[in-house]
Amino acid sequence: MSEAQATPIYSPPLSQWQRAIDIFTAPSRTFHDIQRGNRSWWLPLIVLTLVAYLFSVVVMTRVGIDQVIDNQMRMNPGAMDRIAQMTPEQQITSRRISTEITKGVFWGYPLLSMAGFALLSLGLLGTMNFGFGGRASFGSMFAVWFYAWLPGIVKPLLGIIVLYAGVPPEAFNINNFSPTNIGAFLDPVETSRALYALASAVDIVTIWCLVLLGMGAAIVAGVKRSYGYAAVFGWWALFVVVRVVWAAAVGQ
Repeated sequence: MSEAQATPIYSPPLSQWQRAIDIFTAPSRTFHDIQRGNRSWWLPLIVLTLVAYLFSVVVMTRVGIDQVIDNQMRMNPGAMDRIAQMTPEQQITSRRISTEITKGVFWGYPLLSMAGFALLSLGLLGTMNFGFGGRASFGSMFAVWFYAWLPGIVKPLLGIIVLYAGVPPEAFNINNFSPTNIGAFLDPVETSRALYALASAVDIVTIWCLVLLGMGAAIVAGVKRSYGYAAVFGWWALFVVVRVVWAAAVGQ
């Protein structure tokens, strides 16, 4: 073997901006860079947070927090029945709690996303390392989650377009606001809850992110990509089944 053949090809580390751009154009470059130890993830967090806050501001100005809550109650007959059985004082308290929780979810996005990705990273890390013999670290898997989920900004951006396109505030569904799945085109009240849950779960943008996540998990774990896809889509399928069964059982 010649010296040129024996010498490994050096690839300079990418900046966070390069990794963020490559996730849309050449995602394997981003994940190989993470595998080499470049695990910073604050840029994706900032991008996701800014888009989430922009969406929240548009929702609050175009729809209003009270209308958002009213819509969710109207789309859930079971919740309406429970509210009807409360005393006026209990209804006021329930409304206040719902309002504060909704605001907390809106403005607490950075902390919620970090906590959520941390838990999901642990689950996927265990699957890749113990289930498929991988060698990923928590830091690399955590970074993979953030970069793989960057295309998720498409959904709130589409949601903003939908709101400015003239969707009536009383028709806005905070749980399914982007026309990226069949459920967005179904009536959540008239449609079977189980069918609506299934139709909403099969989402184009979500599947895009899951494909990236499977690729990234395999690369940082040093295993076949098929193993990464099997792990990611296996967990996703389990989540969808549980969601559909829950919806069928309790009507939510």
